[in-house]
Amino acid sequence: MLSAAERREALKAEFHECRSCTRCPQLAATRQTVVFGAGNADADLMFIGEAPGANEDRMGLPFVGQAGKLLDKLLAEIGLRRGEVFIANVLKCRPPGNRDPQPSEIDNCQGWLLRQVELIEPKVICTLGNFSTKLLRGDPTGITRLHGRDEERVIGLRRVRLLPLYHPAAALYTASMLDTLRADFQRIPELLALPHPEQPQGAEEARAVAEPVPEPAPEPEPEDEARPDGPAVEQIALF
Repeated sequence: MLSAAERREALKAEFHECRSCTRCPQLAATRQTVVFGAGNADADLMFIGEAPGANEDRMGLPFVGQAGKLLDKLLAEIGLRRGEVFIANVLKCRPPGNRDPQPSEIDNCQGWLLRQVELIEPKVICTLGNFSTKLLRGDPTGITRLHGRDEERVIGLRRVRLLPLYHPAAALYTASMLDTLRADFQRIPELLALPHPEQPQGAEEARAVAEPVPEPAPEPEPEDEARPDGPAVEQIALF
């Protein structure tokens, strides 16, 4: 089993490898930065969004627009700060024009995400919107039917409590959706108070291997300037 310090160093190594990734030639050719992920490398809570937007691609930081301000506000309402969580994305590179991620891109990128989950060892993962929810559940059911309903899922090598949430961008201009998102956020503290789920047998022996997750069928997401993503790791803040 890796120590906390070893996990942090492994996460840094993953970032340095990821930022030179060219598995998706179009994304590699059009990105400004690889937006790997940011936050507390020992976080009990992870947020996983869709892909970087224009601001994130430019700055290498997650949630730098209005959706980010809303996320900060929602975290504060449940007694948390951004620095206490870890934020990542299904894709680490911005799709041109903020188009939807393509199935091949999701497939190419999911190994980075599974490795992040393995090394951070969160108790709870909140998926933000359809793409991350469908990917991590391995199921095409949309966020409208699933939001606010937690379940235990094996993600790569780890069993976590998964809580699907609406993407904050979808709640920026719709009061009813904001009320729903706020109510779903209120479930997070009770989930964090529970112990880590029992881990799959043999996970430690297989730490270097990430199981593939079935590709979800793409479903439109609201376009926004700041889709939840994660930054570069000079911005993996290791608190």
